[in-house]
Amino acid sequence: MLKIDIHTHILPRELPNWKESFGYGGFITLDHHKPGCAKMMRDDGHFFREIEENCWDGHARIRDCDAHGVDVQVISTVPVLFGYWTEAKHGEDISRFLNEGIAEVVDSNPKRFAGLATVPMQDPELAAKVLEDAKALGLDGVEIGTNINQKNLSEPEYFEFFQACSDLGMAIFVHPWEMMGQKDTGKYWLPWLVGMPAETSRAICSLIFSGVLERLPDLRIAFAHGGGEFPATIGRIEHGFKVRPDLVAVDNDVNPREYLGKIYFDSLVHSEEMLRYLISIAGSDHVALGTDYPFPLGELEPGSLIESMDLDEKTKADLLHGAALKWLGAEKSRFERD
Repeated sequence: MLKIDIHTHILPRELPNWKESFGYGGFITLDHHKPGCAKMMRDDGHFFREIEENCWDGHARIRDCDAHGVDVQVISTVPVLFGYWTEAKHGEDISRFLNEGIAEVVDSNPKRFAGLATVPMQDPELAAKVLEDAKALGLDGVEIGTNINQKNLSEPEYFEFFQACSDLGMAIFVHPWEMMGQKDTGKYWLPWLVGMPAETSRAICSLIFSGVLERLPDLRIAFAHGGGEFPATIGRIEHGFKVRPDLVAVDNDVNPREYLGKIYFDSLVHSEEMLRYLISIAGSDHVALGTDYPFPLGELEPGSLIESMDLDEKTKADLLHGAALKWLGAEKSRFERD
């Protein structure tokens, strides 16, 4: 059965010295300190993460995919490279560099890869232009953060970008980053364990309550990590919508539960019970395999949770490729190999 993983990250083997080019710091650099391994470093010398060659090498990724029976990876950048905090023209340079790199990987093996762009969301008009160029490169959509320099995605300034995504038929993948309260919760890896799920719910609620999803019904938008805490707290969110419409329903009077079955989620919930629940409220045709490859908080054996569950063939097919194809707007034949 065709297996498509919509949540995988990639970066170039070499990153430019953007600090030198732009005249200010805060960027990620790569220190290839031994064969097949690199340290992601802040340009002030602080260590961020250790990565291996499967984070930049398409051949290494295919080797891993073959080992786990993954036919297709949808590849997107590592969120720490978004560059939203930079000057817009520099954010454009970063985005175009990353997008061209992703397009090269896709072009090298189009049956095994589909690509998502990144765009300078700090300038929505410019982001829409970069998005259009990314479509011309052959990319299928765009990955964005759950907030833009701590501004919610509901801010009116971003609507033209979402309109462009809808008009161009570009899928959106929303990934948590720069989590709320991160500076206050550094111990015990809490930003990743607690902050990320909250960030994703923040983004979903912002897009629902602002009316963005109501105004753009054709928008194909997916959320990482099973939608974070949103599915688990939809009862509370719906209750708040009903009892305090003066606070919650000020821009959209549609019950937030109505958007389940319209937005997409990846399957990265690490729990059979949670995945069954997610399928029950969203529908299997809106839950797609996603693993966060190649990072350790992801599913280390891609597809193993889905394949271990007692599911009927249609549900399993939806999870492994059907929902992904629907979200990408792609035909199954595009990825089928002889």
